[in-house]
Amino acid sequence: MAADLRQIAQRIAAGPFAATWDSLEGYTTPNWYQDAKFGIFIHWGVYAVPAFGNEWYPRNMYLPGTKEYEHHRATYGPQDEFGYKDFIPHFTAEHFDAEEWVRLFAEAGARFVVPVAEHHDGFQMYASDLSHWNAAEMGPKRDVVGGVAAATRRGDGLRRVQSSRRALVVHGRRPHVRFRRPGPRLRRFLRPGARGSSTRQLRGEQPQRRLPRRLAASHL
Repeated sequence: MAADLRQIAQRIAAGPFAATWDSLEGYTTPNWYQDAKFGIFIHWGVYAVPAFGNEWYPRNMYLPGTKEYEHHRATYGPQDEFGYKDFIPHFTAEHFDAEEWVRLFAEAGARFVVPVAEHHDGFQMYASDLSHWNAAEMGPKRDVVGGVAAATRRGDGLRRVQSSRRALVVHGRRPHVRFRRPGPRLRRFLRPGARGSSTRQLRGEQPQRRLPRRLAASHL
């Protein structure tokens, strides 16, 4: 973990912004985004297998009283016998074609595409050295985000913007932990030093305030 934090600090130091809110206040929305009137934002992951409710199925399926909770028990059985992880082998993405996606988006008039690299379920849609729970090693066994990135670089004038919801993972939106504690068989999928915890939490600092409104509207 210490090595990961050092690498993060080095990336920040080499970038255009410091890790402070005062520095981020200097951000301005790029001209291309101001001019782009239409883009495609993609929520696609393991939650597409149950295809019930929305992308918050992984959380809501563990909350008694929600429609997802009741649907899951009626369709797949008790959560402690068939949990969210059991959907992964069924998420094969056999029809996924990044080139076809980008071609379709461009033909529709989109100027940018925003695939979600990782939603609150913690399943990364890209090849990752943070965790084994990713699309390159499980499920599709393909780097989905990497495929979209490569396709956008080959033309069509489409820009790719990346979105990640990892903060939702590390800040405790994981009610399933009361159903199944991570025993040895589960822990082996977490790479050393990659257990969920934010940098600020590790330093004992308080959570940051919300994004300034003009940043929140355009940070993607």
